[in-house]
Amino acid sequence: MSESKGRVALGMSGGVDSSASAAVLLSEGWGVVGVTCVFQDDERSEAAVRDARAVCERLHIPHVVRDSTTTFEQCVVAPFVEGYARGITPSPCVGCNASCKIPELIAVADEHGCDRVATGHYARIAQHAESGRYMVRTALDDAKDQSYMLSLLSQEQLSRLLLPLGGVTKLAVRTMAEDLSLPVAHKPESQDICFVQGDYADFLGARGVEGEPGSIVDTAGREVGRHRGLHRYTIGQRKGLGIGGAPEPYFVVEKDMGRNQLVVGFKDEAFVRSVQTGGMNWQAISGIEEPLPCMCKLRYRSVPCACTLFPTSDGTVRVQLETPQPITAPGQYAVFYAGTTVLGGGVIMAVERG
Repeated sequence: MSESKGRVALGMSGGVDSSASAAVLLSEGWGVVGVTCVFQDDERSEAAVRDARAVCERLHIPHVVRDSTTTFEQCVVAPFVEGYARGITPSPCVGCNASCKIPELIAVADEHGCDRVATGHYARIAQHAESGRYMVRTALDDAKDQSYMLSLLSQEQLSRLLLPLGGVTKLAVRTMAEDLSLPVAHKPESQDICFVQGDYADFLGARGVEGEPGSIVDTAGREVGRHRGLHRYTIGQRKGLGIGGAPEPYFVVEKDMGRNQLVVGFKDEAFVRSVQTGGMNWQAISGIEEPLPCMCKLRYRSVPCACTLFPTSDGTVRVQLETPQPITAPGQYAVFYAGTTVLGGGVIMAVERG
């Protein structure tokens, strides 16, 4: 195995993507150290360690296991629970990459003499020829693109990150794993929120989030039903509201924590025309000082839509959408694009329906 390119610490979850990433890096001449960060003390974590170790043995590379449970609890799980308690709908996976997974991987890299780190995300890293800024770009495989999930990574983190799968398709990854006889070649995809099994409301209840029942009201303030605790509902939810007799389905459009009311509206009321974002992280650019037309995604799986960004004096950004979009919730992330390049992203603080 050639190490002419240096050493790289690769995050290995025991899945097919990170396993195939190891093979790609080896073929490119990197010396690979497989790293499995354990985020929870459970059976799935044990299985992940076993699967990752088996792949490393198959590829003849070292395997390191890091206990990251404390960091994961503090940086990911606790903010998720606290967010729901405040009535927002957190998107833990986006924040996890920047605050937990990549920092933990970099720590292992530093301990084992690795200049670079790598993950199995489907996205690409580029560097601007003039400004020198690092940025995330979309993957070749649009169906698997995960650039949204990497929008909070800092310049320092991006400068060390390799993404071996940015230029290949999922089908090619499966084929590669089969050709190499990797033991995880046919392993199914993992779920989005790794630390919640089953009903997330039960998970929140076990963490002490117990909302009081209250009124369900329409956008005119008329009571149309009763809810079982606001933490059990998400913005945009249509099913499971227990409201009958309406001419068309209701959608959740707001959670009024002050009045303990769940606000619902019909489909034509479940759209937003602008959002306010904070906690901005800029990648391809250093920030904005004047209105900037671009594209944005309001959810991981949403279709990019045209918008204009307006800077504010407090560092937040008002995002004016060219056409109304399906409603999203405070706590989710808005990610901004220029073509295939991530300009930056921030957490949604407020939405304006319309």
